[in-house]
Amino acid sequence: MSERTTCVVVGGGPAGLVLGLLLARGGVEVTVLEKHADFLRDFRGDTVHASTLTLLDELGLGARFAALPQRRVDRAQVQLDSGTARIADLTRLPGAHQHIALVPQWDFLDLIADAAEEEQTFTLRRNAEVVGLLTDSSRVAGVRYRDRTDGTEHALRAGLTVACDGRGSAVRSAAGMLPRSFGVPMDVWWFRLPRRADDPAGGLGRISTGQFAVLIDRGDYWQCAYLIRKGTDAQLRAAGIERFRDRFAGLLPWLTDRLDALGSFDDVKLLDVRLERLRRWDRNGLLLIGDAAHAMSPVGGVGINLAVADAVAAARLLVPALRSGGIVPRSLLRRVQRRRWWATALIQTGQRLAHRAILGGRAADPGTPPPTVTGPQDATAEAPAHTLPLPLRLARRFPVLQGVPARLIAIGPLPEHAPQWARRSPEAAR
Repeated sequence: MSERTTCVVVGGGPAGLVLGLLLARGGVEVTVLEKHADFLRDFRGDTVHASTLTLLDELGLGARFAALPQRRVDRAQVQLDSGTARIADLTRLPGAHQHIALVPQWDFLDLIADAAEEEQTFTLRRNAEVVGLLTDSSRVAGVRYRDRTDGTEHALRAGLTVACDGRGSAVRSAAGMLPRSFGVPMDVWWFRLPRRADDPAGGLGRISTGQFAVLIDRGDYWQCAYLIRKGTDAQLRAAGIERFRDRFAGLLPWLTDRLDALGSFDDVKLLDVRLERLRRWDRNGLLLIGDAAHAMSPVGGVGINLAVADAVAAARLLVPALRSGGIVPRSLLRRVQRRRWWATALIQTGQRLAHRAILGGRAADPGTPPPTVTGPQDATAEAPAHTLPLPLRLARRFPVLQGVPARLIAIGPLPEHAPQWARRSPEAAR
């Protein structure tokens, strides 16, 4: 069966749905293909940063988002063997949003999808798995997709195809596009531990010799990230869950009595960390954005917000050409990359430096056990100034400097704003 649309967007993640919403508000006929039946996937990025919160306000969706169950983080701390130091203070951010919101990604995606489906030119097809590209001479002319409910195959022709299907992009593979890979020294284990009312609030990083963990305050539980050396997942799992509990207890002893929540390694999920970037984000008739164009490290949790910024920039540049119904010239697609490339490259460079500074090439290799930290009260005790690295000493002496990492993480180097034709008042959006 063959159909046609003006623009087909592959992938119903943050980039794909935000792009679909903006294109539809610009009067463009757009179809978003999502291979799953719903958005319920666990251990996905759940951070919505200040730049994206501002965008939601501009789209008239701020009140809807604020009504979602969420946790807000306005500070970030790092716990060293000698004590704790604050590294970012989001209350110093400009604008109305001086925090990062932690919201289950399925709630965020449902909100965007619901808003988009209020537009007459928007279509979301679930259970639609892309299996190939349609071509017209040397030009990409749409996609072939399989309906996963009945196994039937369909052809969807489009004036423009946009790949937003993540770092394992099927569209990118079908187009024969290979990203440049930057080596990373680690993978990440994700798991949850119970949180108590007297625990530290906000985000907490724990650094010791050869070990690094991050605790994200989700209200009644901690979302925990523990770094391991790249490629050692199977070896460490073979040592057994008790060995890992002992290792983690040595790093954060005040969580020892909760580690029985990890009944087995089924409770520990592996994130295969990649840091990649395409040299060219386009082909004739095809554009890639978000993780499909540049897979990000989890450092800073900026991947979602960078993908959303890509979508906003792409919509602003592409809507006039798509609205006219003509073929989008490749020169216009390249403008999207030129707009977003330097911000992407800057963030990825910062992430590579962070890998080296934090890990020094040694993850999950503890060596000498860290000093005992008996309770959450000890976890909030300030480290002596003379034991801190120079950047942390400066941030403590001049608190205004804590706004710099806050801005880089929560807003980014090139925040994008909604075009005027996509903006709505809260009443109109509702």
